[in-house]
Amino acid sequence: MDWTRVYRDIVDFALTTPAWLHTLAEVGTDAGLFIFAALFLVCWWRARHAPARDLAIAIAGPAGIVGAYVISEVLKLLVREDRPCRGGVVTIAACPPAADWSFPSNHSVIAAGAAGTLMLAWRALGWVVVPLAVVMAFSRVFVGVHYPHDVIAGFVLGLTLAPLLALLMVGAVTPVVRLARARLSAVG
Repeated sequence: MDWTRVYRDIVDFALTTPAWLHTLAEVGTDAGLFIFAALFLVCWWRARHAPARDLAIAIAGPAGIVGAYVISEVLKLLVREDRPCRGGVVTIAACPPAADWSFPSNHSVIAAGAAGTLMLAWRALGWVVVPLAVVMAFSRVFVGVHYPHDVIAGFVLGLTLAPLLALLMVGAVTPVVRLARARLSAVG
């Protein structure tokens, strides 16, 4: 597939859309991260009296996302793909600096990782968090700072690694939750 052509078609289309949509696409990507953070707080609050493993999943989810993000940063340094906006292409967003590599999209890793780990903690959120993650990921191509394959790779990486890393941590976090609850019960 010619990702450059797909990228140009999306960016050219984006430039024909209204200014309010440009602003929404630029601000929405970061705002979506705050929505995910708020949903993690709600998951933690909801799981605070649930079985220890449920609370451990709510706690381990953000750590899984951080782990997936770190892996994506390492990949960026290994691949060192230039941003598509550096070729004189007119885009909605300002092109990131030269040392800020394109592959994979960290926003996509974080958004998909958040969606995946939130669904571990509260499956019913899937209908909200997956579409939100998809829109956030697509917005990175729409504003012109990533190729579609950067976003797809980041999405797959986040959706796969973050929940996997979170589940790997649950075994260690669950006994800590039990211990903390026991100590709080003894005090109270």
